[in-house]
Amino acid sequence: MTFKDKVNGLLTEGLKDRPAVFLIDLAITDSFKIIVTLDGDNGVALQDCIDISRAIENNLDREEQDFSLEVASVGVGSPLKMVRQYKKNVGRTLIVKLATETIEAELVEANDNFIILSWKAREPKKVGKGKETVQKRQEIPYTEIKEAIVTVTF
Repeated sequence: MTFKDKVNGLLTEGLKDRPAVFLIDLAITDSFKIIVTLDGDNGVALQDCIDISRAIENNLDREEQDFSLEVASVGVGSPLKMVRQYKKNVGRTLIVKLATETIEAELVEANDNFIILSWKAREPKKVGKGKETVQKRQEIPYTEIKEAIVTVTF
């Protein structure tokens, strides 16, 4: 069993007790720095990070392999990577980069295949001069999304 397999097994075991918390990324560098990034359906509490850190650290032998460990929640400006993250952010504003355009809009729906965004745009009137505000709605498959970030408003 490789070091990464062992860490992955311990991480999976530690997450079993926390169904609302899920793994975003596990990276192990050449110098054996373990970096675990978590997210949760209701956010990630400090205690979640502590417990996952202990579940990994207490079951690895530093005599066998020296390592460093970092367990953190996903950052505010981090791109969404999993369908589960889109689902938990329904109702929030996203900046979604596609191949041809970037859309800033409210995420109104997210399922296993696509998301639906809704926003208002100013477009030329169909009759006469000037512009009018129109409500837009677009269904976007996950395969077309290059990057999506939740915007933070204060």
